Amino acid sequence: MSTAINLSRIHFPVTTLGPGRRIGIWFQGCSIRCAGCISMDTWVHGRGTTTIDQVVEAISPWLSTADGITISGGEPFDQREALFQLLKLIRARTDTDILVFTGYTWTKISDVLASSPSLIDAIVTGPFEIDEKQTLALRGSDNQELHFLTPLGRTRFECYDRSINERDRSFDVMFGDNGDLWLAGIPARGDFRRLQTILESAGSTLRISEDTRFPSL
Repeated sequence: MSTAINLSRIHFPVTTLGPGRRIGIWFQGCSIRCAGCISMDTWVHGRGTTTIDQVVEAISPWLSTADGITISGGEPFDQREALFQLLKLIRARTDTDILVFTGYTWTKISDVLASSPSLIDAIVTGPFEIDEKQTLALRGSDNQELHFLTPLGRTRFECYDRSINERDRSFDVMFGDNGDLWLAGIPARGDFRRLQTILESAGSTLRISEDTRFPSL
């Protein structure tokens, strides 16, 4: 029997979370729940239940043309067994790079990563900190760290070991079957609320997934 996994969404192509046209896989459920998170809709556990085999089947048509795979959430390491089983199946089907985002610090997951070498090429670790600056590429706050775990990871992601620029402010727009709209990317502080203000001033209504208990900086 295939292992169960809870996912928020899958999308292709994603161009804002790593180099090239990428397959994006967002896990559902997060125990870290960073203050000011832009993806509160991915916090609740138990939604979006499917199986690893079904996920692999869903992404298989894209594997031959995808430049890479990005896994985020939610929190992938809250479903550690499912995450690594999924990674093994993906590795068996493609040699493209795999990038993972996690809110856990490097010290909390480095031993786990060492026990499964080569499944992840690069990883961004650490919780989003709303009071930290946001000056580094591929990171929502400067406390987060970009690690290269394989030679391929260094080759593909060393170009992100730098300060942020205007091109990093792009978003991918995704539409759900029920009319929901998602933006994939790493926004600047307050981007979602500015978009909400602009649309509402034009007579539209927009509900955002940002944690609004804390002001965006």
